[in-house]
Amino acid sequence: MTSLNALVILIRLIISFFITREITGIVTKGQYAQIGNFRNLIVQLTSLTSLGIFNGIVKYVAEHKKDEDQLQKLFSTATVFTVIGSILSFFALYFGADYFAEKYLGDPNDAYLIKITAVAIPFISIQRVFNGVINGLSQYKAFSKVELIAYLFSSALTLWFLYWKQFDGVIISIAMAPIIQVIVMLFIMIRVFKEYVQFHRLQWKAPLAKSLLAFTIMSFVSTILVQEIEVWIRNTIEYKLGADDAGIWTGLMAFSKNYMVFLNAIMTLYVLPKFAGIHHRAGFMNELGTIYKTLLPLFGAGMLLVYFLRYFLIDIQFKGDYSAMAPLFKWQLLGDFIRLGSVILASQFLAKKMVYNFIFTEVLSLALFYGFSVIFIKWYGVEGVTMAHFVRYIVYFAVVYVLILRYFKKQKNNNQNAEKV
Repeated sequence: MTSLNALVILIRLIISFFITREITGIVTKGQYAQIGNFRNLIVQLTSLTSLGIFNGIVKYVAEHKKDEDQLQKLFSTATVFTVIGSILSFFALYFGADYFAEKYLGDPNDAYLIKITAVAIPFISIQRVFNGVINGLSQYKAFSKVELIAYLFSSALTLWFLYWKQFDGVIISIAMAPIIQVIVMLFIMIRVFKEYVQFHRLQWKAPLAKSLLAFTIMSFVSTILVQEIEVWIRNTIEYKLGADDAGIWTGLMAFSKNYMVFLNAIMTLYVLPKFAGIHHRAGFMNELGTIYKTLLPLFGAGMLLVYFLRYFLIDIQFKGDYSAMAPLFKWQLLGDFIRLGSVILASQFLAKKMVYNFIFTEVLSLALFYGFSVIFIKWYGVEGVTMAHFVRYIVYFAVVYVLILRYFKKQKNNNQNAEKV
């Protein structure tokens, strides 16, 4: 799985370099920052349109993939959630187009772009649910194929719209990408979906609503707030330092998100389903050690390579002067390395539905990031944001580790008390 994902990520990186270079050759740094804001909006919509039940689908498909009745209850509930989420998201986006255009694109005259995005909302929700099924079944070969083919088509669409409509074209292509992903997913995975999802038996009932609502709450924190904080920080940079610095930081985040896709795939395809089936500390620690020994050296070597080649990578990925990005790499890469270890550890919160622990650590992490960013920007400029990113994950890792140990200690005490009774 690691090898397959590494190959997909490598191809994505190569294509992303070319596309980003073309985009930055046509749009300004300020517009590139607005594109970053719009991507944040799309990520929020992937959660809102399905009411944040993606990780719940992964968990319950992994646990009940041989239990047809439970799967039927799961997908009926998911249908209710996605229909409600899609309708609410559509109306909010379509009729609030002026507000969202000003917030994410910086110009209310771009409201028509938001309305185009609203039309794609059903595809965003369908893509999210089907992705949950694939991840829950650990169909990593099919997932890699879907990801690669969809990305190739989406990239071609981006280039076509970019040359045709410049900045507006990039926004339209990003909004239309979920449609391509759903088409590719259905073409490749339709037999698998028919095997596990009895479409003709879906009912307008939500028997697992209470169980999935916990994931809705956690998704709101981990997705909606994360993207909002990123938008706030980008706008803070633009307000205090200028649009060019906001564009520089957006470019750095594009680097980071490209290789963090690897972590996201490993998390949902392997780590979450695996942790969901482990119920004792010894098994958890053994599995955690195996994952760390496999991924941390690989990630570390890749990050060192990125760091030493940073000037070269900047030159080939961006047109125009983006050299101010180079000093930011060391803090971003260090923060991302610690993030890798801490997010894998924190996936236990999702696997065991530890809602309060998850919410507490995520809110703490976001508050630290935003707070340190605002302070460090005054002292170090845009580099202060990457320093805040590094410091925030050191604290986050320590807190998550303590809470995981406390969980297993409490579980052990409960088991001992049950034996005595």
